[in-house]
Amino acid sequence: MTASLVQPIRAKLRNQLKTSELMPLLRKDVALSGPAWLPLALVLGSFGAVAYADHLVVSISLVYLYLLPLAVGAIFLRREISYILIYVCILFHDYYSPRNLRPGLRIFHNLSAAFCFAFIVYIIQRYIQQREALTKTVQKQRDELLHDVELAAQVQRLFLPVDKPVIDGLEIAGMMRPARGVGGDYYDFIPINEHTIQFVIADVAGKGVPAALLMSATAATMQLEANRDRNMLDIVERLNTGIHSVSDDGERFVTLLLAELDVQKRTVQYVNCGHNPALLFRAQTGTVTRLNSSCAPIGILAEDPCQLASADLCAGDVLVFYTDGVTEAENELEEEFGTDRLSAIVQRSSSLSAEGLKADIFDSASSFCSGVGFKDDVTLLVVKCNFDGFSTASS
Repeated sequence: MTASLVQPIRAKLRNQLKTSELMPLLRKDVALSGPAWLPLALVLGSFGAVAYADHLVVSISLVYLYLLPLAVGAIFLRREISYILIYVCILFHDYYSPRNLRPGLRIFHNLSAAFCFAFIVYIIQRYIQQREALTKTVQKQRDELLHDVELAAQVQRLFLPVDKPVIDGLEIAGMMRPARGVGGDYYDFIPINEHTIQFVIADVAGKGVPAALLMSATAATMQLEANRDRNMLDIVERLNTGIHSVSDDGERFVTLLLAELDVQKRTVQYVNCGHNPALLFRAQTGTVTRLNSSCAPIGILAEDPCQLASADLCAGDVLVFYTDGVTEAENELEEEFGTDRLSAIVQRSSSLSAEGLKADIFDSASSFCSGVGFKDDVTLLVVKCNFDGFSTASS
């Protein structure tokens, strides 16, 4: 081991030794929160300054100036040490007091000062004990809350798809990354038959636990609808009625895009309820079109008639569904990633597999906001049309 490596280790050991030597004097949280010598130097420095002033001034009593080092000591030192300092302060003051005082008055003066010092130290120590108890209570509640949030996140993940459905002619990839422990985004793919599948992607207004709860309700409703008639307009209408009934004047709402892809007919029908427009890459022309919204977000209006839209598909076409966590990701200059950058990546990487394209989009957005990080949930759903044996490049 070289000397350059040994020296930092020795220095660290010396610091740890010094800290351990001072631990019996300092309160535990003070000794562990920073340089152990600093609070001790502050106490001794203030104590020495008052003692020196008491030594210089002999005409009047400066006993109550000792409240300064005692108060500082009560904050940083252990309780036993703080009370020992009271005795030391009385001894110093008695030594520097004028010699012409009568013994009885001198004793009374010292006892009254000691009582005052003990009372002040007790009040400060009591306050510190209550603060430490409050800190422990808050820490315990915080740990319990984090545990509950983790459990909520585990339950939330149950609503997300585990396995990708197998539909001949389609290649599917999806992901959801919450900005916090729990998120307000949701996606799913629900097979209707061997050649038809529905895709859903949704984004609940807001973040954190409230958004996650509404997202879970939305996901549960969508999965329950899988056992009923899969008419998309009826699904949206029932979902809108349910969410609007529990929303406060439309403050809680969900943007949602529901699409149904038929491999045999090579068409996609969709209803976009205020969600970010899905991107449709046309392999024949190399262009990207947007599947824009046709109605308001779910839950804002009591009744919101929606219309189905459709688009024809060809071999090599790619559908990209996403939430605004992707396009609204900001860099250090507060520039948004934007739909144009996303469209350029889809065009550039359209030959990749669905998994490869999904990874490319996420990595590009992550690199764009690397200095800041994602501030919102990020959800991506990529569907590639491999009709007629259309080949996919490796990712």
